[in-house]
Amino acid sequence: MSNTAQSLASTRIASLLDENSFVEIGGYVTARNTDFNLQQTETPGDGVVTGYGVIDGNLVYVYSQDASVLGGTIGEMHAKKIANLYDMALKMGAPVIGLLDCAGLRLQEATDALNAFGEIYLKQTMASGVIPQITAVFGRCGGGLALVPALTDFTFMEGTKAELFVNSPNALAGNSKDKCDTASAAFQSEETGLVDFVGTEAEVLEQIRGLVSMLPANNEDDASYEECTDDLNRVCADLANAAGDTSILISNIADDNNFVEVKAAYAKEMVTGFIRLNGATVGVVANRTEVYNEDGEVAETYDCALSARGAVKAAEFVNFCDAFEIPVLSLTNVAGFKACKCSERGIAKAAAKLTYAFANATVPKVNVVIGKAFGSAYVAMNSKAIGADVTFAWSQAQIGMMDAQLAAKIMYAGENMSVINEKAAEYAALQSSALAAAKRGYVDNIIEAEDTRKYVIGAFEMLFTKRDERPSKKHGTV
Repeated sequence: MSNTAQSLASTRIASLLDENSFVEIGGYVTARNTDFNLQQTETPGDGVVTGYGVIDGNLVYVYSQDASVLGGTIGEMHAKKIANLYDMALKMGAPVIGLLDCAGLRLQEATDALNAFGEIYLKQTMASGVIPQITAVFGRCGGGLALVPALTDFTFMEGTKAELFVNSPNALAGNSKDKCDTASAAFQSEETGLVDFVGTEAEVLEQIRGLVSMLPANNEDDASYEECTDDLNRVCADLANAAGDTSILISNIADDNNFVEVKAAYAKEMVTGFIRLNGATVGVVANRTEVYNEDGEVAETYDCALSARGAVKAAEFVNFCDAFEIPVLSLTNVAGFKACKCSERGIAKAAAKLTYAFANATVPKVNVVIGKAFGSAYVAMNSKAIGADVTFAWSQAQIGMMDAQLAAKIMYAGENMSVINEKAAEYAALQSSALAAAKRGYVDNIIEAEDTRKYVIGAFEMLFTKRDERPSKKHGTV
């Protein structure tokens, strides 16, 4: 690396990439603007290190902002270097990783910087769905720069010093940083869902490496595979006991129990992330009702319901998987929609987005009903009605309009409990069992929980050559 060899920005790149693999581009670029005495200021690399290298042998393009150069502010040439990097990445079909540490737009360059900043937005938009885009926030990322991670696919954030905001916490009426730090990693990961992973700087860089190794290089890459050394027919004993905490269930069925969860701190009642099955990357979406701690005790519980936040989280994830030809596995355990005033503000639109995402996706889609599957919430969770290619159900699963006891109370209102209990049992057998759904063709096979891994692997192998033609259109509007 030329002018910036000793900077923190370049050190981060060296820590991220395979050893000695980084090749810098534009290391001698400096600011062109001379207003407000800028000609007297050294701007090595114009505050950003750009180039390419490899992660586990996979080509990636990287830019890292250098806060030691005018606070890492974005000027005309700074932005052009990033835009040029995107042009190269699009030509080569490789991911772009941005390491952000920036005080904002460079005031001395005004409209030149502003225009160049817009060019970054444009390049990100053109790259969306073509190459994976990843950002990591290590310092300040405020104002218009906050749109940069929002336009990427995955955002990482250092947990203690990094700041991510559009408006500073102190600029919000009735708020202050001490009262509610809306720029913190905790807020951005738990409340807004913008940040996927939080950790120390070293942890963030290691997590990025793990994620890149899971993802295809671009939307036409079919090489996101690795040799599977795990038993394809491995029996997952006691898997039924993990039906509540599906993050544990997913890890159990994955090759070598490796599960890369995204947005883990946001809408915890919905689990999303990546695993490998027989060496191939698969995206997983699952309902969750419990979270277990390290001691195996229940730490948190959630309603067996689809929430607005959970639906949007899952929809965005499914859209990413579909864009990059990553098959989708869903694990369904939902009894309805979350019922509260807060959720009601957005649940209809959010559930529609989830329904649209599953129905619109043309990648192989497999659904496993692991618990309850009631009403329209079940339909939205990748049911066969909206396009699941293969649907399995655990033998104890319940599938139908609603809970049998509630249905009996509605149909036989005024009757005594003995009649209601009798009719509830009859309703459960005729309308709410996995067998009843299978007899109607809504479930392809009833399986035991411990055999889930081998059945799912077999289904995706069968679906490997799937082709799904859709009506010609520019794009949907949901």
